[in-house]
Amino acid sequence: MNTTATPTNPATIAASTAPTVPTVPTGAAQHAAEPSSDIASRAIPTLIPPVDVIEDSTGITLIADVPGVAREKLTLRVEADQLCIEGDLSMPMPPNLETGYAEVQRSRFRRTFTLSKELDAEKIGAELSNGVLRLRIPKVAYAQPRRIPIQAG
Repeated sequence: MNTTATPTNPATIAASTAPTVPTVPTGAAQHAAEPSSDIASRAIPTLIPPVDVIEDSTGITLIADVPGVAREKLTLRVEADQLCIEGDLSMPMPPNLETGYAEVQRSRFRRTFTLSKELDAEKIGAELSNGVLRLRIPKVAYAQPRRIPIQAG
């Protein structure tokens, strides 16, 4: 099977980040409101992991960098049309050692995406390897390209 990655269209998926993050004007990464049930969890300062969004004819692949987040500390959930990725960063310090300088000072990752009706949220697959989270979200059957046979007349 030969699939090529193409930029995704805005109707397929929109990324949502905290209100202080500027809107990214291209393709899939558009600012959208987060569900109101998440207001309490948004009060905790979080890191917004970079995410690559790749669309092909059968669905979308999200590749998120979440270094230092163990599989047990990673939460993926779908509420209505919102996909939320959350994770707690754990970087254990050796005993008798204290931090003199740290570039990453927040201990939580969070990123929310709005899923279009073309995507099948019931069939999302996830894999975490070496700090990289890969999500595969297939398109629903009616949104996938299909070949129409031509009958001899």
